[in-house]
Amino acid sequence: MGFQHIIKAGSAALLLTIGTAGSGSAAPLTFFGEDLGQGETVRLAATPNADAARNAFFANLVGVGTETFEGFAAGTGAPLAVSFGAAGTATLGGSGSVASVPTGTNGVGRYPISGDKYWETGQNFTITFSDPVAAFGFYGIDIGDFGGQVTLTLAGGGAQTINVPNTVNGRGGGVLYFGIIETLTFTAITFGNTAAGTDFFGFDDFSIGSLEQVRIPAPAALGLFGIALAGLGMAMRRRAA
Repeated sequence: MGFQHIIKAGSAALLLTIGTAGSGSAAPLTFFGEDLGQGETVRLAATPNADAARNAFFANLVGVGTETFEGFAAGTGAPLAVSFGAAGTATLGGSGSVASVPTGTNGVGRYPISGDKYWETGQNFTITFSDPVAAFGFYGIDIGDFGGQVTLTLAGGGAQTINVPNTVNGRGGGVLYFGIIETLTFTAITFGNTAAGTDFFGFDDFSIGSLEQVRIPAPAALGLFGIALAGLGMAMRRRAA
């Protein structure tokens, strides 16, 4: 069984999971932080839990590359040639288009995280990488307020499907960050939507890292880190009691 540590507040959640897969191979290291929305017309002024998850994800990588969508005109659809700088390139195919919202929201809860632009869709889309990658992270905006949950299907050596643990049927305008670091590389990642066509999502700041760019601590160090987190959780519960 893996080790899981969850910190929850009234409007946010931060999750770090470390574990081993049932097959005996190491399970991916995942990072999740969520700041719940305040309504479809409200752009969150700060996203501390999502940012904390991103920072923890980045701390395990060297030379991470990020696509912010700022280089594309609003309305540009797939296929989209995306660049992650020195980390490589990819092709984004499937449903969706680039949206531009300089201030506030688009009226129904979605907005960019960096700059003015982001990727918006209510259906599935796939990112196919020019070279295999071991790490992928992203921001999601306005996820789940109409019942939808994000699923991620990885293709390649690290093939698997992951359900992102976003809040379902919360208020619009929330922001989450999800990152995954695999022990086996993958060549493509497909974003799914369990309420496709009904719940529309926004995505921004896609980041990737190759296996060579990953600097995860050794398994023993991860075990010690898990013990430290467990101790922190116990201390927090004692203080709350």
